[in-house]
Amino acid sequence: MTQVAKGDFVVKLLPLSFEGQPDGSKLGRMSIDKTITGDLVATTQGQMLSATTDVKGSAGYVAIERVQGTLNGKKGSFVLQHTGTMNKGAPSLSVTVVPDSGTDELVGLSGTFHIILDKGRHSYEFSYSLP
Repeated sequence: MTQVAKGDFVVKLLPLSFEGQPDGSKLGRMSIDKTITGDLVATTQGQMLSATTDVKGSAGYVAIERVQGTLNGKKGSFVLQHTGTMNKGAPSLSVTVVPDSGTDELVGLSGTFHIILDKGRHSYEFSYSLP
């Protein structure tokens, strides 16, 4: 049975070095850390790789982040995988639970983490299933 968790989060991004890239490279690397509140109370740590282009509004990123906390009363951790693109300003984003990454009471967790941006506020709707 699919359930939906909702809430807000604050994200902190910090640039990291991207070894082997020449000056002027359009590739980047950042740490990604979140504090999540609501039905999911958690912190995350992860990293993001990004690529920008010479076309305004076109870019891509991938990220992996480990989530540690409590999901509707169940404690554990899991990993989220991000894949995002901007095509001349049109966004596409997929954030999913890595299969079999759940621990403790979150073993078997699957789902999709939908990020909502509204006037600078970050919120989420996490559609998930547990066995």
